[in-house]
Amino acid sequence: MCSIYQCASATTELTLNLYCVCCCGVLAPGHGLHCAYASRVAYRHERQPGEVVDKAEEKVTAGAFSCYLYLSSLCNRPSQPLLRHTDVPQRVTESFILSGYRFPDYSLCECLVSAFRPTNETGNFWTHFLAVFIFAFNFLELFWWEGQPALSDPFFYPFWNYFIGVFCLLMASSLAHLLNSMSLLIREICFFVDYGTISAYTVGSSLAYFYYIHPQAGIPGFDLHNTTQERQQILEGPFLPPPSSQSLSSTLPEFHIFFESFYIPSACVVALLCTLACCSTRQRWRRYRYVIRTTVFLLPFAVASTPVFYRLLHPSQHSAASLPCSSGTLGPFFYRHCFWLLVSALFNISKFPERLSPGKFDIWGHSHQWFHCFTFLSILDELHMIKAEIRALAVPLASALTQPSLPGPTLCSTYGVMFALQGCIGAIISWFAWCACRNGNTQAEHPKSH
Repeated sequence: MCSIYQCASATTELTLNLYCVCCCGVLAPGHGLHCAYASRVAYRHERQPGEVVDKAEEKVTAGAFSCYLYLSSLCNRPSQPLLRHTDVPQRVTESFILSGYRFPDYSLCECLVSAFRPTNETGNFWTHFLAVFIFAFNFLELFWWEGQPALSDPFFYPFWNYFIGVFCLLMASSLAHLLNSMSLLIREICFFVDYGTISAYTVGSSLAYFYYIHPQAGIPGFDLHNTTQERQQILEGPFLPPPSSQSLSSTLPEFHIFFESFYIPSACVVALLCTLACCSTRQRWRRYRYVIRTTVFLLPFAVASTPVFYRLLHPSQHSAASLPCSSGTLGPFFYRHCFWLLVSALFNISKFPERLSPGKFDIWGHSHQWFHCFTFLSILDELHMIKAEIRALAVPLASALTQPSLPGPTLCSTYGVMFALQGCIGAIISWFAWCACRNGNTQAEHPKSH
């Protein structure tokens, strides 16, 4: 009982001392930066040099102090004040954002708790973290429709890879904004991973486009003469007579060869190049980093969207052959997808609205939050576009109206491609992280002078 009482007394005394230190750090002008370290040095001053302490009591006290630090990191947030752009390393600052910064020495627990504090990264975290659940709901909604193949059917392999790409993109983006204040090195790695998942998402989209959107993408059951009328009846659309197989093959030869042989490899190569370019902007070309990062990802978008462009540019020849009624929704969904991407790119490059009033939009409403919102809206319209194509293809597939005439999705051609790409992206991230550490880019920097 005595040991427990002494431990409680020591903990109470320590709490009072720690509170006083933190208050002094907050109230003393010009010392806000050092207040972040006050709670970490207070314990050192509790014990005098040469003081003899019983080992058992020392263990109990150390354990109590560890528990206190954990609770302090959850509750005692004033000990870690938010800072201005002049009080943090220059690599941490963002254009026209003047306040709300976290010093890059947070613990993991402190970073997690900061999601519930009004920092300049809070909105960046929640705009993509909440989007994960909205996307998952809309994704799983497809499997509630009647007449769909089983969840594990190979037909859905590309769709699940698309889910992997989007899920990793949203989670990596939100966690990068939440955890980047642990250290400068971790900050670099967080955003390297963020860029890598964007590239992986483009390949996931390419797999879905390859197997679901192009009329000769390799989906089983493309016997056009037997299934076009059934698909029209399911979707309650107007009847369009199917073209002859001879006219179809004569209008597609060059594009068919490119699409079947080079479309997925091209998407993977472009994704890797984009990862290299975006990671490089964290070590060079920093003045134009937003323009480079935004422009670089227009290339994978153009490559991935090739089958959609082809469908939209040749409606009279292939709309009936592929999906007559989903073609009616393909255009609107894709145009909205492009529109939201364009709007998000404009926000990311222009830094509007914080450019007009620096400091006013530090916490809420700055351009990166709008960038997140509009990119997610583009993903949502893309998901609806893919679901419309899947619905038109999956119903006749499930009812066994036709036999496979072209190779369908396999584990190797979907998951194999995605995980091989992830391995290459992981190697690129590791190399850039090693370079950042070797070059000293992540060492502690002095705050910028006024």
